[in-house]
Amino acid sequence: MKVVQINTFPTKATGHIMMNIHKILIDSGYDSYVCWGRGRDSSNDHEIVISDRVGVKYHGIYTRIFDKTGFASKRATWKLLNRLNEIEPDIIHLHNIHGYYLNIEMLFNYIRQHKIKTIWTLHDCWALTGHCAWFDVCGCDKWKTGCNNCKQSNTYPTSKVLDNSKWNWEKKKALFSDLDITIVTPSKWLAGLVKESYLKNYPVIVINNGIDLGIFKPTLSTGVREKYGLDNRPIILGVASEWTPRKGLNDIIRLSEMLKNIQFVVVGLTEKQFQKIPKTVKGIKRTESQSELVELYSMAEIFFNPTYEDNFPTTNIEALACGTPVITYDTGGSPEILDDIKDKMIGNVIKKRDAKSVDMEKVKKIVNDTIDAIQKYGKNVITENCKAVAQNYDKDKKMIDYLSVYEDGRIIL
Repeated sequence: MKVVQINTFPTKATGHIMMNIHKILIDSGYDSYVCWGRGRDSSNDHEIVISDRVGVKYHGIYTRIFDKTGFASKRATWKLLNRLNEIEPDIIHLHNIHGYYLNIEMLFNYIRQHKIKTIWTLHDCWALTGHCAWFDVCGCDKWKTGCNNCKQSNTYPTSKVLDNSKWNWEKKKALFSDLDITIVTPSKWLAGLVKESYLKNYPVIVINNGIDLGIFKPTLSTGVREKYGLDNRPIILGVASEWTPRKGLNDIIRLSEMLKNIQFVVVGLTEKQFQKIPKTVKGIKRTESQSELVELYSMAEIFFNPTYEDNFPTTNIEALACGTPVITYDTGGSPEILDDIKDKMIGNVIKKRDAKSVDMEKVKKIVNDTIDAIQKYGKNVITENCKAVAQNYDKDKKMIDYLSVYEDGRIIL
């Protein structure tokens, strides 16, 4: 069986998922190919790179003026379609098809014309809307019946001139309908949204994101504390690939000003954020290696994920796998890993006061109670309980779930 996966990057969270599936497919005897828009060159003939720097820049400008992301990049898409003609795939597996690298009209017309079975893993909400990738914070539900007059035109994919959200919604609805598509979502939350959208007639399968439990495990520090100048106070850790406003960096800063007896550490800052972070927070732009990140997870007393919009963040799983309790908001799929946990020393879900704010005094109390419990029962006890939860999210097991989708399209939801 020939499978072609398509994503914006071969790296970052979604790219790692694609490449992990690729490896499992090859190991299982599939004829597997991966395609991406940008990130790195190909290393073999089963990696298809349709990178077009001029096309990406033009697509970005086109979006900013006309608000029609996904409807440029014709040259790059022709390159992809020509390779698809050579491969003749049995299955096309889509991941993120936004990101200024692909013409979705050309791709979906090709899929329709060749009647190709399609698996589509949604990593955000862009496929459901006429513009945005997330709509929780703004509280918009126009995507259910028809986007128009978008209140988030200034968010990714940013448009500065025209609002074509109505045209986009109608065009995407037509392109994405009446095909042989199985939708995969990493969270039950996003699966529920799909069932309220124009994709509701397709089967929806929930396959949670997974992590490498051989890497993410409790690990003793080999000098990371000294390297980053961390003191002996309890550590609250925050990690993100990008600290966009929806990720809640301001809440970490506010909490750090309320809890001076705790060392706050934030990983993933841009240079600009790093320069502006207050002294109450130890900022780290990027760890030098994954092992350093694992050591930070392991030495922290609490992993705090104050995200306001998210799908099924792997950082929560990574922290638990390293033996560290998780505190997060009742946002999207972020709390789902904690749904069945009764032990509040392992994880806490904090209800938002509204879409854009939380009661920080409540957060402060939960943090103090968690640290008191750790000091009372010992970090080792907490660590073993956290690890037990993370065992359910082994990446190889999750990737094998995709094989079942390829083979028989089983429906979980």
